Amino acid sequence: MPNKEKPIADNVISQQTPQRASRGFMLLSLLAVILVGLNLRAGITSASALYHDLQQFLGYGPFVAALLPSIPTLVFAVAGTATAWVARRLGLSGTILLALCVLGSGLAFRGIPATWALLAGTVAAMCGIALCNVAMPSFIRENFAQKTSMMTGVYTITMSIGATAASSLSVPLAMAAGSPTLGLAAWSVLAFAGALAFIPFMLMARSEKKAPAAGPRVSAWGLLRTKRGLVITGLFTVQGILAYAIMSWLPTILIFRGMATAQAGIMLGLLQIMSIPATMFVLWMANKLNKLRSAMVACSVAAGIGVAGLLLLPLSLAWISAIALGFGFAIFPLVLLVISHSGETPEETTAMSTLAQSIGYLVATSGPFGMGLLFALTGAWTVPLVLLLGVVVLQLLLGIAASAYRRPALRRVQ
Repeated sequence: MPNKEKPIADNVISQQTPQRASRGFMLLSLLAVILVGLNLRAGITSASALYHDLQQFLGYGPFVAALLPSIPTLVFAVAGTATAWVARRLGLSGTILLALCVLGSGLAFRGIPATWALLAGTVAAMCGIALCNVAMPSFIRENFAQKTSMMTGVYTITMSIGATAASSLSVPLAMAAGSPTLGLAAWSVLAFAGALAFIPFMLMARSEKKAPAAGPRVSAWGLLRTKRGLVITGLFTVQGILAYAIMSWLPTILIFRGMATAQAGIMLGLLQIMSIPATMFVLWMANKLNKLRSAMVACSVAAGIGVAGLLLLPLSLAWISAIALGFGFAIFPLVLLVISHSGETPEETTAMSTLAQSIGYLVATSGPFGMGLLFALTGAWTVPLVLLLGVVVLQLLLGIAASAYRRPALRRVQ
């Protein structure tokens, strides 16, 4: 069976190679990847820095306070399953263009000063991010076949830059606008800028519509019956629980302990800044040194130090936890790298990405939502943080297991 599929894949690649070789096309692809990356966490961390102010401004209760940071992962799980269906009809570029338009519209809608608008706008914006989450590994594979690792690094680094800017600037923007909801809506401009960059891709895809149709359809759920599918999905799940719990609640945890709102947002920004050099370092370990397992272990150990620091260190040393957690967040590009090389064709990669992200984000909803409810029940962050340490241990074990499943292509990637 694999022998019969290979000529098809080779034929598709050979048809696309001339376009990929164009310098202008490569630069446009690079710009598109950067703009998408800048958007994919900005819509989340911009709200995280303002949750305390939003609750005071809009007056919603503890249930909405726990629900709001849980919306991203819940929507990612549900909307992500539709990505393959949308991509078959619109193509990868059309899917990402649609996603960025939905994201921008949802972010703009959050500017309405009402709780229902905040919730509805967040759901819409996260639908846009969900489509991009699943489609981007395949987009990178298609347009940067020989530079997958490098472009995965660029993609995740720009995600961190966007998250850093959003978490650090949202409070000043809200103060300048006179409203936390308007401070959130300002980030819609970035999403619409990203959408503009994908219009040329949509036009090019229409002119070449006949070539990609030959690829076989791959069931995401069939991969769940394989050990590789289970391990990759499990790893994506636990890193999602940890990442979204921390991104959602870190400023609130620090404010609860007595830190000023603006400074707490800066701590979240510091975490994101640290993830940039950490991403470069772990990708270098995984590719140049062929130490994927060591990189996975280093990220999990750093995350454990960061969570333990939130429990044990004085507030004046909160920056240590932020830096350690930022290094721990660098496990995300390692997981994306494994997903990008998990299939023989872009269709298989999209299927694995759909499986890992749909199940992963659904279960990861328990992170931010569970932490919020546990805090409401106990009146402290001790129990939620202790449970988060257990998640870190599970991430360590699954990271070691996933590193054993790398393909030879992963070792050869540039």
